[in-house]
Amino acid sequence: MNTAALSLPDRFRLSRFFLGEAPAAGPITLGHRRIFILPTQRGLGFVLLILLLLLIGFVYSNNLAYLLGFLLASIFFVAILHSFKALAGLIVRAGRQPAVFAGQAGAFNFQISNPGRLSRFAVQLHLQTELTISLAPAETQTATLYQATVRRGWLQPQTLTVSSLYPLGLFRAWAPLRFDSPLLVYPKPAKRQLPFPQSDDGAVAEGQSRRQGDEFYGLRPYQRGDAIRQIHWKTFAKGQGVFSKQYAGAGSSELWLDYQQAPGHNREERLSQLCRWIIDAEKAGLRYGLVLPNLRLQPDTGAAHYRQCLQALALF
Repeated sequence: MNTAALSLPDRFRLSRFFLGEAPAAGPITLGHRRIFILPTQRGLGFVLLILLLLLIGFVYSNNLAYLLGFLLASIFFVAILHSFKALAGLIVRAGRQPAVFAGQAGAFNFQISNPGRLSRFAVQLHLQTELTISLAPAETQTATLYQATVRRGWLQPQTLTVSSLYPLGLFRAWAPLRFDSPLLVYPKPAKRQLPFPQSDDGAVAEGQSRRQGDEFYGLRPYQRGDAIRQIHWKTFAKGQGVFSKQYAGAGSSELWLDYQQAPGHNREERLSQLCRWIIDAEKAGLRYGLVLPNLRLQPDTGAAHYRQCLQALALF
């Protein structure tokens, strides 16, 4: 439950009040150490009203003003306790984070459990997006919050802030939490759908159809002697070069996606192109292998192979 003791400097570190403590791998239980409380703007106005009533009671010796002032003061101080109880005891844990492509919003799942016998109302969760939930006694809910992704690799979630204004909005109780639950970000797929690289037998596949019989299966750069009807005018119109359509019989070769053959001016552009080819090859049902300078994945197909290839690109 991440209950390791804090040193004195860490306990009073200012960032702990806003960014939270060190990331935790397991569940976090909200208690005195995690929950902070400050009056809201409404709460400060409430204090001003109390002071005004007490001042009127003092100047005019008005017992009714005294009574009303002390009554509001008691409500003010009781609200502190209820604000704390709105969050105290909640258990928050990070769920499984699905991988995404760079540029997509990363979805972070959190489980919030209310083990107590009291309902929790209007509990606010904030990452880069916000969500408000209410929890019945002994209820667990899964909340999905989103965070923008920019580059490939592992992405740690930002500080998750659990807060509440319950019951009167006079105080804001909040608990900043950090979790060691990274999300894998694949490279951003290239927009241009270039033909697949040439395989060992000279064929160039295109992820549109399986290579069987005399079906069209791919493209290769135009060579002198190719018939005009073989030219793939669609890629020519897009300014992607001149390619000839290929028709193959059964038993054609496997597709290798090699980092050294991928077009691009830098590493990220090459990885983006490889990412695009992997997506297209998987959609087309092709057997494809991946070659990186430090890794070689044998040709295969299927969801597991697909994820393995994309993970290799993400962590390259």
